[in-house]
Amino acid sequence: MNYRTRIRYTTAQKNEMWDRWQQGESLTSIGRAFDRPSSSIFGQLAPTGGIRPPQRIRSKLALSLSEREEISRGVVAELSFRAIAVQLGRSPSTISREIKRNGGCDTYRATHADQAAWDRAHRPKPCKLAGNRLLCRTVAAKLQLEWSPEQIAGWLKTEYPGDESNQVSHETIYRSLFVQARGVLKKELIQYLRSKRAIRRSRHSSPKKHGLGKIANMATIRERPASVEDRAVPGHWEGDLIAGSKNSYIATLVERQTRYVMLAKVKNKDTESVVSALIKQSKKLPIELYKSLTWDQGKELADHQRFTLKTSIDVYFCDPSSPWQRGSNENTNGLLRQYFPKGTDLSVHSQAKLNAVARRLNERPRKTLEYATPADRFNACVALIG
Repeated sequence: MNYRTRIRYTTAQKNEMWDRWQQGESLTSIGRAFDRPSSSIFGQLAPTGGIRPPQRIRSKLALSLSEREEISRGVVAELSFRAIAVQLGRSPSTISREIKRNGGCDTYRATHADQAAWDRAHRPKPCKLAGNRLLCRTVAAKLQLEWSPEQIAGWLKTEYPGDESNQVSHETIYRSLFVQARGVLKKELIQYLRSKRAIRRSRHSSPKKHGLGKIANMATIRERPASVEDRAVPGHWEGDLIAGSKNSYIATLVERQTRYVMLAKVKNKDTESVVSALIKQSKKLPIELYKSLTWDQGKELADHQRFTLKTSIDVYFCDPSSPWQRGSNENTNGLLRQYFPKGTDLSVHSQAKLNAVARRLNERPRKTLEYATPADRFNACVALIG
């Protein structure tokens, strides 16, 4: 069994995750952008309950990493504390304390000293509920009565007018529930919230916005003809989007019988852009070789009826969270990551570049085709109808 190597996200990648989450993207959508499962993204957001940690700012008086690197070079050069201090414009006592608290001259390392300084400076502001146990018990009791945090905060204002010590905002209640490091409200109290979700979702998030709502007038994969399922005839395609950074996407299409690949440049993930790109791409094929399209239940194909009206191509939708129902397409998306690595900006690639990559895949022999190429098989189909 092959296991995927564990990824260690960079600071830039983590910032992009938080940006996407705050913009209302789902865990699945963010995961697709990094070519990772939603559980991997959840693991990054869960420690703070889906609430973005505030950016930490170093005091102007504190030593910077570059200054610590100068200190490290001075130590290696066996300069005196006073000489190092003159170079940095600092007092000798500052240099002396810095080196002594980080192991002395023999073990001083700039990066380790800088991280230790960050750790020592981490003094979170105490939560209001932590300093008022009676108020904390009152909030917990109201949550168990299935009151919302907003209702509790409003009730406290009317019950204790003018007494801010016995009032708390609904935001503080939410943060105390979802950020368990605060150690105030027990995590079990989340079950009394209406949503019961494990982490807090962005206020910009909407089930319908990200394709979690039901697509109108859709035909499910169970309504797809049996001849499509057993790959008996050509002309039936599977489709999806692969995601990159900066909200960039490429539409991928794979013919089920021949594994022939087509790629389409899309301006955005909205249904207008995606459907228009798919309509344009369909014009490149004989109608006999483009009879149906199977897609997941993403919002990008919400306007599937316009696609069918313009092309006479039937669209079928997979069950939620069932990528194996588009197995050929999922496998191809994995192959495409060789050319379009995860986390890169896909908008920089022209349609000509996409066509060249598709040609490269189509001219590669495939074991599932007994080492024939998708191009060979597809061209044979074209010749039959010609």
